[in-house]
Parts: sequence; C-alpha cells; structure tokens
Amino acid sequence: MPHGHIRELSNNCDCRLDGHTYRRLHNVTLNTPDGATQIDHVSLSVYGIFVLETKNMSGWIFGSEKQAQWTQKLYKRTFKFQNPLRQNYKHLKALEATLGVSLEHLHSVITFVGGSTFKTEMPANVTQGIGFVRYIKSFQQPVFSEADVDAMRHTLKTGRRAPTLATHREHAQNLKRRSDPTAERQCPKSGSALVIRTCKTGANVS
Repeated sequence: MPHGHIRELSNNCDCRLDGHTYRRLHNVTLNTPDGATQIDHVSLSVYGIFVLETKNMSGWIFGSEKQAQWTQKLYKRTFKFQNPLRQNYKHLKALEATLGVSLEHLHSVITFVGGSTFKTEMPANVTQGIGFVRYIKSFQQPVFSEADVDAMRHTLKTGRRAPTLATHREHAQNLKRRSDPTAERQCPKSGSALVIRTCKTGANVS
C-alpha cells in the first residue's frame, strides 16, 4: 500500500517510546499566519518537544543541513526536493507560537522510510526507519515539569484543527505527496515541477 511505511512508522513510534514519558499526538493541524500547517507526529516530554517529519523515498539521498534543496538519485535520474529540515522548521515555529515555549526546547527530527540510502553524512536528527527513537532518547536533561507537559498536551488538543473530513483529506493529500515518486521534486535543469506522462510502454517522468 502506498502509505504503509508511514502508518508502520506511527505504530513504531507508539510502541518504542513509552507513552507516559512521551505524550504523542499524530496529524496535528495548526493555524498559521499564512493558512495552516500539518505536523506528522509530536512527542511531548519533560526532555523537550520532538517534531517528527517522515519522508517516504527510495534511491540515493544527498544533502546537508544548510542546503536549501537536497538531491535524490533514482536509477539514472536525478531529482531535487526541499530540505526537510527547512520544511520541518515551519512546524517548529507553529508549535512555538501555539505553546509559547522557547524554540531551543523544540527538536526537529526527520526520518526516511521506503528503502533510501544516505550518500552524504547527515545531521544526527536526520534518520532512517526507527533511528529517530535513539535520537529522541538521547535527550535526558529535563527542561519541563510533568505539569508543563500535561498543559502543553491540553493546549495542542484544544488548539489544533478538529480532525474533520476536511483535515483528513488534507492529511491524505500530504501523505500522497510524500509517497508520490515525483512529489516535491524538480527537474535539475529547469527547476520546474516534474509530471508523469503515460505512454504505451508505461509511465515516464518528465
């Protein structure tokens, strides 16, 4: 199934992070000055707030923390996509505004699923599969009280957009975008979005 990896990741997140220590919320849609943003997974704990963004991609992945765009090489083709750390920064800022906490206590975590291979050295918070669990557990210095965590969870549950059919469709579109083999990718020559053209021998990316 196209979104199976992401659903499996949600289950792993629930199973491998203790539910009492890490209060988890999934598919959180928050209002922003320019509309809304949807966050895959948020884990609230006394050790900080962890914001997990999932990328369902295969092939070779090249990138660094400061690059605006990363590169995916899939067979003989090369594609550009937005640096997921920059993408997740919008989520951090939305949580900062909603919760009224310092950005230093919000931690961006990226995990790639789908069988990709990193071909450049990645920051510690860019992981594969369930590697994000080890990164999250590396934070052991309390910065919040249990009461703070409870209050933040309440704020998010009451401040998020209601999980209506509309937000469900929006999330489904986001998942499709992540799972689409041409999603978020650009032609390295023209910079334009890639489209799929179907011919008699199958689908071509152009």
